[in-house]
Amino acid sequence: MNRVKAYAEWLIFGAVVLVLAVLVPGLLSDFRLGLLGKFLAFAVLALGMDLVWGYTGMLSLGHGVFFGLGAYAMAMHLKLEVGNAGNFGTDLPDFMFWNGVTELPWFWQPFHYFGFTLAMVFVAPGLLAFVLGWLTFRNRIRGVYFSLLTQALAIVFVTLFIGQQGYTGGTNGITDFRTILGFDLSSAATQKGLYEATVVCLALSYLFCRWLTGGAMGKVLAAIRDDEVRVRFAGYDPAAYKVFIFTVSACLAGLAGALFVPQVGIISPTTMGIVPSIEIVIWVAVGGRGTLVGAILGAVLVNAAKSFFSESFPDFWLYLQGSLFLGTVLFLPLGIVGFFQQWFAPKPTEETEQEVEAVREGVKL
Repeated sequence: MNRVKAYAEWLIFGAVVLVLAVLVPGLLSDFRLGLLGKFLAFAVLALGMDLVWGYTGMLSLGHGVFFGLGAYAMAMHLKLEVGNAGNFGTDLPDFMFWNGVTELPWFWQPFHYFGFTLAMVFVAPGLLAFVLGWLTFRNRIRGVYFSLLTQALAIVFVTLFIGQQGYTGGTNGITDFRTILGFDLSSAATQKGLYEATVVCLALSYLFCRWLTGGAMGKVLAAIRDDEVRVRFAGYDPAAYKVFIFTVSACLAGLAGALFVPQVGIISPTTMGIVPSIEIVIWVAVGGRGTLVGAILGAVLVNAAKSFFSESFPDFWLYLQGSLFLGTVLFLPLGIVGFFQQWFAPKPTEETEQEVEAVREGVKL
């Protein structure tokens, strides 16, 4: 029976990927396809949040920083690709020219190379998460203190990136990209290629997360979430597991940021702030934490609803979006996927209930 269920799940997974990669591009306009590509990039980010919060019980309120670092790495490469074809005919990015910077900073130089950029998409957020996680979890900081610490991280990075206007574009961020690997970003074919790449990255990220949580690692993470002290007494090192999963989650967030930038065309410090970081948590909560599929579903549905409400009801779309969140929390506390899992879970038989009652009575005796 389990084998049949596994085959069915793989069949559904393959069908969904096929529909997203082959059928959907032919059904949607270029604008809608770009929106969906952005939502799928957010889904990669939500997968990382689900690993940290849903499976390990660590509520991070600063994941926007890791997303932003990956996005800025890609944005720096795309900006350098513009070269002297920009508005001012100089090899320097336009915002550097406005701010009186006369020479490309040393830390921008390696971003001329796509290979280095691709590495930094993972290394920059991963290294920051590793250092922060090592200092935090080794000192047994958890719960609300961990959440506040990650929130402070978002404030620090937003302030830093706004303050360094000559190197980061300040409040306006980095924009006006022209090409990626020589392909025109304004071309519909290039945007479709970016969408296809996002579908592939999301599918691979899901498979990786599923492999990670489906074995012994997943059981230890769930045990840490439910009772970390008991895990420690059992001989495991919860700090090592938490540092690892926090780093993996940050790398996924960096990948999501790199997929986001060429499709949206801009990255600014507001994307790294506290509000976007809390929105990531909402996506996972709406979809169903600790389910992976729920994280993907939540990211796509919430952002699709946000776009629909803002287009159809521009005057009060925020109220509608807030009502959606409140309704989900009140009536679907386990999220959409969690609700259906509970609904279709096998109900205990009368014999099972009698056995459970007998065990309880035995414990009392």
